[in-house]
Amino acid sequence: MTKQSGLGPRNTDSDYFFRKLASGIPGVLFTYWLSADSELHRYLFVSDQVQSILGLDPADLREKAGAMFSVIHPEDVSGVSASIEGSVKTLKPWRYQARLKVVAGHYEWFEVHAMPERQADGSTAWYGQFYSIQHYKELEFTLREREAESAFQAGFQKVIASLSTEFINLSFGTIDQCISELLRTIGSFFAVDRAYVYEFSSDYRVMNNTHEWCSPGVPSLIDTQHDVLTEDFEWWQSKVREMVSGNRVVFVEALEQLPDGPERTLLEQQGVCSMFCVPIRVRGVVAGFFGVDSLRKRTWREDQADLLIIVSGLLSGALERHRLERELLNQSIRDPLTTLHNRRYLMPRLNEMLSRVSRYGEHFTMAMFDLDRFKQVNDSRGHLGGDFCLRRFADILLEQTRETDVVARYGGEEFVVAFSGVSEADVRDTVNRIICSVRNHDFIFEGHTLPLTVSAGIAAIGELGSIPASPDPLIRLADERVYCAKQAGRDCLVDASGVWRR
Repeated sequence: MTKQSGLGPRNTDSDYFFRKLASGIPGVLFTYWLSADSELHRYLFVSDQVQSILGLDPADLREKAGAMFSVIHPEDVSGVSASIEGSVKTLKPWRYQARLKVVAGHYEWFEVHAMPERQADGSTAWYGQFYSIQHYKELEFTLREREAESAFQAGFQKVIASLSTEFINLSFGTIDQCISELLRTIGSFFAVDRAYVYEFSSDYRVMNNTHEWCSPGVPSLIDTQHDVLTEDFEWWQSKVREMVSGNRVVFVEALEQLPDGPERTLLEQQGVCSMFCVPIRVRGVVAGFFGVDSLRKRTWREDQADLLIIVSGLLSGALERHRLERELLNQSIRDPLTTLHNRRYLMPRLNEMLSRVSRYGEHFTMAMFDLDRFKQVNDSRGHLGGDFCLRRFADILLEQTRETDVVARYGGEEFVVAFSGVSEADVRDTVNRIICSVRNHDFIFEGHTLPLTVSAGIAAIGELGSIPASPDPLIRLADERVYCAKQAGRDCLVDASGVWRR
């Protein structure tokens, strides 16, 4: 009986020990051989794990390597082949990632590492291993998803902030442009095909498409969507009741979900595959809805309704403000003589401009005008002559200023213009043009030419040092400079740099 050492059974077969060693490695060790003409390839060696992991017989692979390429994902085959060709030419280490079909029947990511060696007959052999990196790919995918979500949320917040600023700066007559811009921005951001706003009648029996945006190539529907009777659409009527009573969002994920009826027929004609409709509330009442259509099947975000509700909130705020402003117009915020805004309108607007200075650093400049020797006009031609001059001066102000400028009759023969988004030098040029226009204008009343000039004072918010709580300090400064212009001989302007006369 032969005595053996404590190191276990003795075996001189190096291949046996190598296979035992290879069996303890999680991946697959291999020696892959490719003929010089690239027509033949096989595995000189491949560890037994190839069968437990991929279901491939090592003996077959030692005869021909084709079975290995049959389990590569179809989208990755060309990349694997190209990587082998590159390694053959350069003899640089072969490193590549691809998806392989595992025994369970699904694909997992693997990575190969191998060192090439040119053989005497011109063939090439690679010595290396491949192993699963599925866990790392899943982690990488999760991280990318999180990064993409963070980028999406940041982008959405940026869009909402931009639209909010636009609505904050909303001026009379621009509500339609602002809504159209919102639809364009939101439609593009969510990559939908249509975005639109409908308005309900007070009894919800009629709806009108008031605004619409369509992506390039998508036909517009707005011209066919006026005075639409909701009573013709039973399913839609039930959804309108849900919007009105429960503030519910209408979501049609796929057109096939709709019952047979006029709604489904209409949407099929319009090419709609899926849609969202979100109620718009004005003063607590559903006044209409904001919607988006997709003309193709798509996967919506799980929080899509919540995001669209935020957009609907912007629209609600803008429409509520617009309605309030229309009501204010009916409550005499315009001067009946000149049709300019009056002080009742001016002061809130100046307060808004002060607020934007604090929030966004948007500076503005004010010009105050006072008609020279206006009392003499009234005394010589009566109040009708004075009223004529006031109306014509108001026309000149509107001709020389922008729609975005706030033009108001402050009281008596005093007028105010608030300029935003322009430099103080540009304001000075505009005011000079107004003064020249008045000087050169023929104020002819009842056959008599009335000599009329105007003096002006300019004050910029930046001159005050700190932002005041009210517009009063700025108005006071502009008024003081009007007085200085009168003292300087009238028919001129005074600003921080002194007297200006053309």
